[in-house]
Amino acid sequence: MSKSLPISEKKSSRFVRVLHWLDNHILLILSAFLFAFIPLYPKLPLADIIPGYIVRLRLEDLFVAATIVIYGIQILRKKAQWKTPFTWIILAYSIVGILSTISAVYITKTIPLQPLHVGKTLLHYFRYLEYFSLFFVAYSAVKTKKDFTWMLAIFATTVVLISMYGYGQKFFYWPLYSTMNREFSKGQRLYLTEHARVQSTFGGHYDMAGYLAVALPMLLAIFFATKKWRWKVPLFISYTAGLWLLIMSASRASFAGFVVGAMLLIALFVAQQSTWKRKLWWGFSRGSLTAFMILYMFFTFGDSIFERFLQILQPHPALMDTYDSLNESRKSLLQGNFSAIIQKYTPKLPDVKPPENGHAVTAEDQENTHVLVPSDERPTTQQPSDVYVQVPDTVFVTTVSASGVATTSSFTRDRVYSENALKYGLSMAIRLDTLWPQAIRGFQSNPLLGSGYATLTKANVDDFTEAESTDNNFLRTLGETGLLGVITFYGTIVIGMFLSGKILLSSASSFAKAVAIGFVTGSVALLVNAVYIDVYASSKIAFTYWALSGFVISYFARELAEGKMRPQLPGSKVETAVLPKPKQ
Repeated sequence: MSKSLPISEKKSSRFVRVLHWLDNHILLILSAFLFAFIPLYPKLPLADIIPGYIVRLRLEDLFVAATIVIYGIQILRKKAQWKTPFTWIILAYSIVGILSTISAVYITKTIPLQPLHVGKTLLHYFRYLEYFSLFFVAYSAVKTKKDFTWMLAIFATTVVLISMYGYGQKFFYWPLYSTMNREFSKGQRLYLTEHARVQSTFGGHYDMAGYLAVALPMLLAIFFATKKWRWKVPLFISYTAGLWLLIMSASRASFAGFVVGAMLLIALFVAQQSTWKRKLWWGFSRGSLTAFMILYMFFTFGDSIFERFLQILQPHPALMDTYDSLNESRKSLLQGNFSAIIQKYTPKLPDVKPPENGHAVTAEDQENTHVLVPSDERPTTQQPSDVYVQVPDTVFVTTVSASGVATTSSFTRDRVYSENALKYGLSMAIRLDTLWPQAIRGFQSNPLLGSGYATLTKANVDDFTEAESTDNNFLRTLGETGLLGVITFYGTIVIGMFLSGKILLSSASSFAKAVAIGFVTGSVALLVNAVYIDVYASSKIAFTYWALSGFVISYFARELAEGKMRPQLPGSKVETAVLPKPKQ
């Protein structure tokens, strides 16, 4: 007859089991926490890293650093692995980054050999490595399909939560914390004005829209693939809420990226159908549903993004006339058929007033407010279409008296805009007049290695700029790290999409193929977005994208290692060496 253990021994045994479980799942817990925490927690600064610089130490950096330490310990204990499909190309990028910095300091001399300038360059270099680190943690964290589905559930829940907070910002003056300029990035509590774009818990509306451009295709793909309503309903709610929030961001680049991703998503799903009859039916039914949802949100809530797209048509009068005609039809349709229904079933919002001591953030605050006017262009004081308030330009003049005493005085004048600003709008003009030409000059200084990190916004080599932006991630990578940087950085994305393509050509489950389609189309959407915004340099987007990449590639590796996927095409071969089996 067996003897029962004493109570103290039972407690000790239970404690040991808990510790053992925690040891086996610590990376999953940490990566899941960061996957939700980074998008949800506002960008509140903890401390300056470099005095006077917009990039600051934040709480997420401390959590990521602690996670990396634990990940390193688990590697030493052989409970995590560093060998992944991305390892060698990320290592190659890290080497290119160091070589680019050395070249910038000693060869092209675009970075002065001073602690302040070298430190700022290294700060950006290590930020990229910090973003990549979540890929390795996430890759080792996922050990089963259940682990992966939990990550998807966290992803969908996070989208709902940031949408709810964005709704509160839009209608109830919930606070936002912006990093659109240095003063805001100090942690000022702000609220939105009428024309300002929703940014939820992100540092700017572009960052939030870029995050949604990645999230929405994945949510839509899983929604189409799952047949269980307990999954379909939450996924539909999450997708709808995220789509509304994307429209409210009024980000043309992110919306265009999402639309391209959604079209590709439908095409890939259609290609997976077995017969032409099924292909036609699937494409028509799901394509119509997707198009209806996008158009409904766009026409119902998209006044701001309408105005943003309208700026593209301004240089073309014939297209403007067509737009005006269609817009009038849209208004008549909504007013005639839907306005009564909308008024009847839309709950009346309480009359909420702005905070008495709050600081308002306007549409102008959410855009760069400087445009260089080339000397061969005739200045004009007309106002670009995307500027709602004419803010005077302050000019400082210093005079020196006969005795050598310097006196500085200031006066205001009408702000002067370039021809590009008047033709294409202020936002596009900043890129055409300033940011993109500077990136091209950085590339020309050293086509292989670029001019170094954090060098593209400087007018002179010795200048200290408080922020970095190119508003085209491809040009930024090209200008800072040259052709080698472009190949190694975007090579990681190409590898991820290539491995996803292998899954689509295998006999994998419909769920695995849906994940592959969601990842590929989300990646494409972000690449389209990168033409207009530095999305891969934005912390909330970059952390999320590389973590999602780790989850997805690890899930594929485990499915393959367990023999659940077989080549579908005659003569095709999926190499297990390409997707190494993660350690248990």
